[in-house]
Amino acid sequence: MSLDAYYTLGRSGLRVSRLALGTMTFGDNWGWGAAEDTARAMFDRYLHAGGNFFDTADLYTEGASEELLGKFVADSGSRDRVVLSTKFSYNAQPGNPNAGGNGRKNILRAVEGSLRRLRTDYIDLYILHTWDRLTPAEEVVRTLDDLVRDGKIRYAGLSDVPAWYASRAQTYAEAHALTPLVNLQLEYSLIERHIEHEFVPMAGELGMGITAWSPMGMGLLSGKYKPSEAGGAGEGRLAKISGTPGFDRFTERNWAIVATLEEVAGKMGRPMAQVALNWVATQPGIASVIIGATKLAQLDDNLSALSFEIPADLRARLDEVSALEPTFPYWFFGDVQQSRIHGGVAVGSKPAGYAPPVYVPAVQQAGFKAD
Repeated sequence: MSLDAYYTLGRSGLRVSRLALGTMTFGDNWGWGAAEDTARAMFDRYLHAGGNFFDTADLYTEGASEELLGKFVADSGSRDRVVLSTKFSYNAQPGNPNAGGNGRKNILRAVEGSLRRLRTDYIDLYILHTWDRLTPAEEVVRTLDDLVRDGKIRYAGLSDVPAWYASRAQTYAEAHALTPLVNLQLEYSLIERHIEHEFVPMAGELGMGITAWSPMGMGLLSGKYKPSEAGGAGEGRLAKISGTPGFDRFTERNWAIVATLEEVAGKMGRPMAQVALNWVATQPGIASVIIGATKLAQLDDNLSALSFEIPADLRARLDEVSALEPTFPYWFFGDVQQSRIHGGVAVGSKPAGYAPPVYVPAVQQAGFKAD
């Protein structure tokens, strides 16, 4: 898989690279990240390698990420070639509840700001950043459909929402002939595999390609962190934020995964980061993997993650050490119950060549390469 092998995103005609360049590191407004010259060098390197999929958000580096990305695209004359993806949800005006969230008022406010910072008159993929636990899915879908009809966005997606919410949104769009959602952006890595329970099969069934964020487990899978008496130590953001709610990655399970990844990478003669990225990129349902870097050398290392295959026996070791504990109701759907349901008769997948009753090849529904 090379970077210039493009795959359709979900059940759509939008073709994207299997590695997307995440630009949350563009700008150092947050006290970390890449200065403009380094960010431009990474943009140029990714584009030269054949990549076309850029991910940002109005939140990132207080808008600097969108501004720099827009500047680089304009300067390179690459607007028609690239796929620009940005997100909305987070509040831009403390004290004003309608300057954040996923209601119609904020979506229409947010899209204008992103268009201005990105220096473009349309956004290729516009994504709800985070579920606000308030706005009905119907309101979100209707507003995104209006933006498509107005020509301000081309496609729409969701990020970090419950599976039931994504299902309701897509079903509502289908039932009312509105613009369907083509993308789910979710955390996925060797240390975070929970989307396999619901999101992966749901995305395949409903035509949404998954883009994986934090495929390196917030840097833990790079090998730069080591266990310590305090839980973990290393040079990076994770050492500073680990222990805060939702960001505790220094666990016994995760250290076991890191140790196995290090052994597998050693046997393959590859950096740990490349093996971790390759594993995510080749998992079922994953359309694209978002990579980010603060240094050009890091990006170069990541861009080589598609140039090899993980041997089956070594992949099995990674699968085993990172496997999720069976929980209800998923353990209940195992072989014993299936045998009782089907009367002891073996029931498997449809034979090769069987065409499913949909208007596009089934392989495209999950975001895989078109014929």
